[in-house]
Amino acid sequence: MANGISFDARPTARRRAGPETVRTRQSFGTIWRQHWQLYAMLLPAAVLLILFRFYPLWGVSLAFIDWEPMKGVLGSAFVGLDVYRRIFSTPDMGLIIRNTVVIAVGKIILVQSAGLAFALIIHQLGWSFFRRISQTLTTLPYFLSWIIVGGIMLQILPTRGVLNMVLREIGLGPVRFLTSPEVFPWTLIWSEVWKNFGFAAVIYLAALVGINPELYEAAAVDGAGRGARLLHVTLPGIAPTIVLMACLNLGNVLEAGFEQVLVLQNPAVYSTGDILDTYVYRAGILSAQYSLATAVGLLKSVVGFVMVCLSYWLADRLANYRVF
Repeated sequence: MANGISFDARPTARRRAGPETVRTRQSFGTIWRQHWQLYAMLLPAAVLLILFRFYPLWGVSLAFIDWEPMKGVLGSAFVGLDVYRRIFSTPDMGLIIRNTVVIAVGKIILVQSAGLAFALIIHQLGWSFFRRISQTLTTLPYFLSWIIVGGIMLQILPTRGVLNMVLREIGLGPVRFLTSPEVFPWTLIWSEVWKNFGFAAVIYLAALVGINPELYEAAAVDGAGRGARLLHVTLPGIAPTIVLMACLNLGNVLEAGFEQVLVLQNPAVYSTGDILDTYVYRAGILSAQYSLATAVGLLKSVVGFVMVCLSYWLADRLANYRVF
């Protein structure tokens, strides 16, 4: 009430709120004129996405036809799943799949475990100069291609190579790293660990930096030693990152590393070193069986997609962590 006259401010409030709550729908032309610079910046990425991601999907049809170059995709006979029947009827296909899974899973487990262990060690070091040098030296091999690394290993690992010369001097005898069917898979796995564990450690170190230092101080006040702080503070603090890395890598159960195997492989180790990618290269590409190569590639993509979906579900159920 003002000067004996009462009034209600609610209608005025409604009148003022009215224009704010009613949204006018803008036309595409208006939006384009306001934000055309952003669309222009997006255009090259959209063109690349269409050319190299969407357009090649047309080639997936090769997995279901008996492709003949003179007739093209539309003119070739549709055979359905006959290409897949031919793949799984190959006598060595079971062995090739087993080799692929064993090598790929071994790489995933050991690379991530070595990266985690190295990150925990580096995190505990107080000498910053040594930490920087160690991180640089262990991360550098990640940026080298397998053509370069494989060429170096072909000089170091043969029976008469540098490493076997050292082993002979200490009485361990020569080890056939590249020609023994039993040793060759471990050669692939441990060389992958040496090349990539430093980069895996960078991700875990980033997660370790994000842990609140007050948690370590509180644990120390409560009498927790170094091991107890690691068990009850550090590992729970980076558990979401561990789960995330497991999710991202679970889709690679059929990715055993084509370039690495192709460079280091030889006929003497086909029984344990031949994988799906090298089989496709020989039977699909070199022999011009493009339908077979496409079918195996599509199979790998489907299996990887299913495994990634499964890993997200397991992460949500077991670790209460969602990637999306």
